[in-house]
Amino acid sequence: MKKYSSVIKMLGLLILIICIIPGNLFAQTVSGFHIAKVFHIVSSGGWDYIAVGPDNNRLYVSHGTQVNVLDETTGDSIGVIPNTTGVHGIAFVPALGKGYTSNGRLNNVTVFDLKSNLVLSQIAAGTNPDAIMYDDFSKLIITCNGRSNDLSLIDPSTEKLVATIPVGGKPETAVTDGKGKIFVNIEDKNEIISVDINSRTVLNRWPLAPSEGPTGLAIDIKNNRLFAGCEKTLVVLDATAGKVIARVTIGNGCDGVVFDPTLGFAFASCGEGVLSIVHETTNGEYALLENVPTKASARTSAINPNTHTVYLPAAEFQKNATAGTRPPVVPGTFQVLVVKR
Repeated sequence: MKKYSSVIKMLGLLILIICIIPGNLFAQTVSGFHIAKVFHIVSSGGWDYIAVGPDNNRLYVSHGTQVNVLDETTGDSIGVIPNTTGVHGIAFVPALGKGYTSNGRLNNVTVFDLKSNLVLSQIAAGTNPDAIMYDDFSKLIITCNGRSNDLSLIDPSTEKLVATIPVGGKPETAVTDGKGKIFVNIEDKNEIISVDINSRTVLNRWPLAPSEGPTGLAIDIKNNRLFAGCEKTLVVLDATAGKVIARVTIGNGCDGVVFDPTLGFAFASCGEGVLSIVHETTNGEYALLENVPTKASARTSAINPNTHTVYLPAAEFQKNATAGTRPPVVPGTFQVLVVKR
């Protein structure tokens, strides 16, 4: 009887040890992705997009009336791009050594020097320019204008607005296939459009219903796939025919999607506080790999595909805000989450 009592005690001790082992030992994520660092930014204001600079180890964070420039490795401040009120996104033309910001409340684009961060000029765009991108095929800067429901095409070599393309709804995010087509989420119409950048016309309108509110958009150029972040769903489409291939359940509040071509992962940053990772399975379907815990409000993202690092801005919000309004950010809590393996 004493022998069995000793065995029972040993089993009990083993169970106790398992229960008290540090949680993170058993909380290792399936993908290996986790929050590795947090970069704190003390300036005040809201935010939207974040961007990884071209080969200069810099991170560009939209923040209120300016863009904060950080060292991508340490998070140290390198400088700011000022007077970008209502800034949404940041794009780059490495060949010209210039960066561009879409300033939603100024209805223009700021041009700045990538080495010095000095502002060079401002270019008129449509009303409330939101996302901004550079299309290397056409050599044009393109802004998605949320209130004028169109795209502004800007020639960065002359810094002139050269064309406007009406899109019939609110354009949220645009991506390029690098071969002459631009794909745009039309948020209020629950669709994706394809645009011929040469003829500057809308070619197709692809409905996403029953999925709603497409915001983030990414492209897998090699496999010709689009990933549209909708309400609690990542929609995967064929980029040629617009056929919906899959609808994968993700976190709530997605406002950004990025794609890692080496890993084959699509990352959807969701404001509820998760980074949903979607991948293609062995039988050619798409499925959720996992939801990596991040932070509530971490809804937009950028990726460095060379280091497989995802960056997500986030902050704390005041709890006593007026009902029906966006609560103000708690001063001093703005930060960038660094998620990597």
